[in-house]
Amino acid sequence: MKKMHRETAETAIEMQLELLGQGKTEISTGIGFFDHMLTLFAFHGGFDLLINAQGDLTVDDHHTVEDVGIVLGRLFNQALSELKERGRYGVSYIPMDEALARTVVDLSNRSTLVFKATFNREKLGSMDTQNIKEFFTAFVRESRINLHIEVLYGENDHHKAESIFKSVGQSLNNAISQHYKGSLSTKGLL
Repeated sequence: MKKMHRETAETAIEMQLELLGQGKTEISTGIGFFDHMLTLFAFHGGFDLLINAQGDLTVDDHHTVEDVGIVLGRLFNQALSELKERGRYGVSYIPMDEALARTVVDLSNRSTLVFKATFNREKLGSMDTQNIKEFFTAFVRESRINLHIEVLYGENDHHKAESIFKSVGQSLNNAISQHYKGSLSTKGLL
């Protein structure tokens, strides 16, 4: 299990991650909706994830959400680099009632996020919907993966967000659980 502590003037985060886990979680960020989404992400990804985050929520949720993405991305990068056998690509389509999200991932060691999702509501619980993209931006930058997220359709913003987090977890699991030996690139190195 990978562990990390990160403390800034805005947040203090303790996190543990096991990529090849059982989807067990203990998550406390002070943002109920975010905790719910991270739980879904870990469960559908098969990751064991423990997060204790305190942030300047009297300001807003941005710093906490972004910094959790930073720490989670760094732990993912460390854990991926130590896997002896893994795949590279993963795809997932996840419906949540009327909403459908598609996620495609390349564990390429190159950071790129394509995020195509819109929300009608400004907040889900106490979480700003614009910070969903901020979380994935930080996560992708620090994990050094290529991640494409698209909500193909949907009406309910909660359902759209839920389908995204489930789909990202599932596509990461699909990529990690493939067992390739040797190089994952014709270059010989990712």
